[in-house]
Amino acid sequence: MTTRHWVSVKPETIIVDGHKLPTMARGGDLLSEAYRQYINDYPKFFKMDDLCRLGFVASELLLQAASDRHADSEDRAVILFNRSGSMADDRRYQDTISQANDFFPSPSLFVYTLPNIVTGEIAIRNRYHGETAFYVLSQRDEKLMHSVVTATMLDGITTSAICGWIDCESHDLFDAHIELVDSVGEKE
Repeated sequence: MTTRHWVSVKPETIIVDGHKLPTMARGGDLLSEAYRQYINDYPKFFKMDDLCRLGFVASELLLQAASDRHADSEDRAVILFNRSGSMADDRRYQDTISQANDFFPSPSLFVYTLPNIVTGEIAIRNRYHGETAFYVLSQRDEKLMHSVVTATMLDGITTSAICGWIDCESHDLFDAHIELVDSVGEKE
């Protein structure tokens, strides 16, 4: 596998291929600022939860760096990992059902109680029909992550992947490092 481009998003900074993007906002507001400044053509962004916003912004910046939408593609996978799953939204959803006298389950929150929704959002946006997977690990394990992505690329179909770590503990506490990788022709 070879890495073509990478993006890192933390509450205070966004770095694309080693270059820090100019931003003023911090925390969750950083994601909205980046969306408005660099993307701004997918209104569904404002309905997404924080994990999806993080993945969406990171993947959009990654694909812009690559100038590669690769639309309607069966050969691009989206493979993401984290350690908290969708815990931030699980807590928010639990709040909507915990009070017997104020019981009001929120369908809009329930949708985001699955961490793989972010891989789906990226695939839908870019019309990818290849593998999409979200793995929850007990801790960040680069060797295991590399093995999973490599194994996915052995399927005879997948030639590239958006992959990496995308963890969102709360609106203002998140970490993403994703890459656009290509297979190198020979099997590793």
